[in-house]
Amino acid sequence: MKHYWQKVVALLGVVFLCVGCNYLPATSYNPWKVIQLPADVSVFDIAFTDDDQHGWLVGSKATLLETIDGGESWKQKQIEVDAETYRFNSVSFVGKEGWIVGTPPILLHSEDEGNSWSRIPLDEKLPGSPLEIVALGQKTAEMLTDVGAIYRTTDGAQTWKALVEEALGVIRNVDRSPDGKYIAVSSKGNFYSTWEPGQKAWVPHNRTSSRRLQNIGFGQDGRLWLIARGGQVQFTEPEDLETWTEPISPEFSTSWGFLDLAYRTPEEIWVTGGSGNLLSSFDGGKTWQKDREVEDVPSNFDQIVFLGQDRGFIMGQRGIILKYNPPGAAA
Repeated sequence: MKHYWQKVVALLGVVFLCVGCNYLPATSYNPWKVIQLPADVSVFDIAFTDDDQHGWLVGSKATLLETIDGGESWKQKQIEVDAETYRFNSVSFVGKEGWIVGTPPILLHSEDEGNSWSRIPLDEKLPGSPLEIVALGQKTAEMLTDVGAIYRTTDGAQTWKALVEEALGVIRNVDRSPDGKYIAVSSKGNFYSTWEPGQKAWVPHNRTSSRRLQNIGFGQDGRLWLIARGGQVQFTEPEDLETWTEPISPEFSTSWGFLDLAYRTPEEIWVTGGSGNLLSSFDGGKTWQKDREVEDVPSNFDQIVFLGQDRGFIMGQRGIILKYNPPGAAA
């Protein structure tokens, strides 16, 4: 019996030691305010006009939400489309001019900050459905479909110019750099592809390990980042985007995956995941902390966007978003 209890104590010691190794320190301050939207939907994108108080959210069930107080509160905007048929994937503004795209293929355009929207017909032969739209200037926008077709208009969508000769294939996630480069993960996470302005086709790249890819993007520090299944994060070397550093597992004991990553500054990185999982690094990904004050939020955190160092949003499910409040700002 004595030896039995000695084994039990030893086993418990190992368990506690492992838990201690996997336990992430909590962030000293929670900068995220939980906001309940007036619709029980998932939201996918956010954009603001030149007025940083006036913004728009788009999501499932043809959801279009408007804020005039910087994202503290939202009101639903009715659009004359079938809510059960369409989902709005992306929204973008330059000044008063705005664009929305969605699935099945749909394109909406506004010239008055979103007060009114007109539907613009798309070619029936369009490869795939519009996944992302980026407003670039007056009457100028770039549109990417979910199979990697890229088009640009300079005349308010009267005509479109194809920027790639062949579609890529179904995309899981895509990111666009400020200078117009794209990087995308294939639908099954088997590989990723890159495209730069002037190239006629996407360039495929093998994934970095046996783990399937979840998401990928451009960092503010000149590196690429990726998220692999099982909660792994990886970065490239700053001066060599073809060379990936060793994978990082910010939370070894996690049973859920990460979904998105965003930089607030070149040093401060946030990673979102399922079941209210939110991690941060303040040294470029070397060490990590966990925001435990949002663990009980009943939502997966699908996407995180920073529109500046003091403006950020996390888009979730069930009509929930999180708004970034800088330290010292009023709650």
